[in-house]
Amino acid sequence: MSASANPAVAIRVVDVRKHFGGIVVAENVNLEIDAGEILGLIGPNGAGKTTLFNLISGIHSPDGGEIWLRDRPLGGLSVYRRARLGIARTWQNIRLFPTLSVLDNLLMGPRHYPGEALFAGLFQPGARRAAAQAAQARAEAILARIGLETVRDKVPGELPFGQQKLVGLARTLMNDGEVLLLDEPMAGVEGQVYETIKQVVRDEAAAGRAVCVVEHNVSFIRDLCTRAVFMFNGRIEQSGTVEELLASDKLAELYFGGKK
Repeated sequence: MSASANPAVAIRVVDVRKHFGGIVVAENVNLEIDAGEILGLIGPNGAGKTTLFNLISGIHSPDGGEIWLRDRPLGGLSVYRRARLGIARTWQNIRLFPTLSVLDNLLMGPRHYPGEALFAGLFQPGARRAAAQAAQARAEAILARIGLETVRDKVPGELPFGQQKLVGLARTLMNDGEVLLLDEPMAGVEGQVYETIKQVVRDEAAAGRAVCVVEHNVSFIRDLCTRAVFMFNGRIEQSGTVEELLASDKLAELYFGGKK
């Protein structure tokens, strides 16, 4: 198996399978996410959407098939190695560090940091300081971008839920790679937080990132995604434009519980 010849494809999932005991969570899944695209991944709870993110990001290893980042196969690579290659993601339950400030939560996010290497830490202190200063400048710019600069020194538990969701997204933006996986970013948010997340997603795709969004908010999918994939019982049942999927009787029956 080789990487896709299409230079636009950032992530390629090829015949991926994953079972947990007798439960099928991914069965012969084939998917491509293009650079600069916002792909919607929809389906009922238990369809396998988050599992697919876990397979791409390295939380789980597939039972079969391959996953490629550009021309590089990801098989056998750990979560942190995939993050360093530029695969960033959010989580349904946010997973912030509760005892760290908002700013320090973001500073956990860069994919390259010389201080992590023993040699650089001991023998290249100037490079380490420069990297730390660059990371802090990036974090402060991201916080300003999403309107959280005034809460930079608070811990997550002091913030309302919507702002915690923004901190989780902001930490993901600290990884400057080209793949962004967003797991239900709109769950539990509304108002200005909702609009801020929408704008961030648009901007990241416009900057060339491949963005894939798991989301139950159909309005969000319709507003942002030009292409969507519908999963059910670990399989991709249908793909196409958002309007094609929303007009599908099959999707209406499986997802909404009745024919349109």
